[in-house]
Amino acid sequence: MGVVLTAGMNFNEELTLIRDTEATIIPAGEVKTLPAGTRAVISQALGGTVTIRTDAGLFRLSGQDWDALGAAAQAQLDAAARDAEAGVGDAPFSEALVWEAMRGCFDPEIPVNIVDLGLIYDLQIGEPDAAGQHVVKVKMTLTAQGCGMGPVIAEDAKKNIEALSAVASAEVDIVWDPPWTPHMISGAGREKLGLE
Repeated sequence: MGVVLTAGMNFNEELTLIRDTEATIIPAGEVKTLPAGTRAVISQALGGTVTIRTDAGLFRLSGQDWDALGAAAQAQLDAAARDAEAGVGDAPFSEALVWEAMRGCFDPEIPVNIVDLGLIYDLQIGEPDAAGQHVVKVKMTLTAQGCGMGPVIAEDAKKNIEALSAVASAEVDIVWDPPWTPHMISGAGREKLGLE
């Protein structure tokens, strides 16, 4: 579910946007149109989105706008996305599958998924209805209360959960109690960030 850059993709390669494209300003969470000709460097490609660094700051591009990065970059990102989705398969529904779906969501500034960052505080899976569909409720937090990306990250989690065939709907609420601290990062997350 998470897109991981392929070995052939260079983070330091400067790209030029080939068309005007909408992008989300990080960390404000507002949408802005970046004009064709904007120079950008990919700083992160995880969870079906790409974070680019421009002279105007950091922006997040959704998969539908990868073509703005040029054909070569789009082809590599699309291939990585297909590889990630092929790994999911048709596993039977379980709580573990919901956790795995959330592991496909990333803070656009931090290369660690929201589960390993310790942002998920609660997961409730309702009993299946007559059609075998579940309602899933999640309580999550953010690394900082003022982060405008919160609704965007919560929507990513909702979409990933609702993509599971046995999920009728998902509700992802942002909560602030208890306040998040770096101590909540999992061992895998700490290793990824070089904190161990």
